[in-house]
Amino acid sequence: MNNKKIILQPRKKLKLNNYHIEVKTLKFIAEISCLTSRLIKQSLRRYPTLIAGIIQPLLWQILFGALFQKISIIHITSYPHFLSSGIIIFTAFSSALNAGLPIMFDREFGFFNRLLVISLVNRFSIVIASICFMASVSLIQSFLVMLLTISKSIEFYNAANLLLISLIILLIIIIITMVSLSITFFLPGHIELLALIFVTNLPLLFISTALAPIEIMPKWLQILTSLNPLTYAIESIRYLTLNMNSNFFNTVFNTAFGPINLLGILTLFFVLNFCLFNATKHFFQQKLE
Repeated sequence: MNNKKIILQPRKKLKLNNYHIEVKTLKFIAEISCLTSRLIKQSLRRYPTLIAGIIQPLLWQILFGALFQKISIIHITSYPHFLSSGIIIFTAFSSALNAGLPIMFDREFGFFNRLLVISLVNRFSIVIASICFMASVSLIQSFLVMLLTISKSIEFYNAANLLLISLIILLIIIIITMVSLSITFFLPGHIELLALIFVTNLPLLFISTALAPIEIMPKWLQILTSLNPLTYAIESIRYLTLNMNSNFFNTVFNTAFGPINLLGILTLFFVLNFCLFNATKHFFQQKLE
């Protein structure tokens, strides 16, 4: 008989590193979920601000639409139809611009220091949670305003166009949210942040194509308007709401630097989001460590 000893060995080695990575990822997602749900609960307690975020754009639509309703714009059936795209974007913009306020109040009341003390997997989850919260709230407000401002005669019910509109709104929300969160750590308190919001809100409205087409603006204002990212979001939505069969390569509008198509605008927004996300991540890693 063969008396050789049989040594049992596992067929595969346990991949502990992958296991730890998976657990860490799950904990990171759980952190984001908990922090986002906290922000949602806070906003539900202050529901008048959510309602005001919908009423204000509707007032702009009614007042500006009535004031300039006799103005004729080429390729647009009426001025309220022209205005609606700008109102949708400024609903998202105004909401995203306030993204830094919850963190500013947490800093003032001392809760933010508690977040830094607890053993978070990654402190950048605070920023990700704020972006997720603001994106969801702003998208809901924007879609409600869209349903109330855009007439049924405008053919924006194409599923592809509606998906592109949602993507553009989401991209501009993320850009403004990251800028707002970064500014929060440069200002001493919420009064200064609110003052900055009030100062920048209306000027950015007027140096965009929300109220008037770029063709009728003076040259210096055309340059400023062409440097404003909101202009590209407004013109993209205006193009998609007025063209049932939209094309990525058709010219959306003529900037002060030349014509630009839908593909160019989407590329611009993706590049801005990528650059801002990396810059914001690096900035917050320095601030939160």
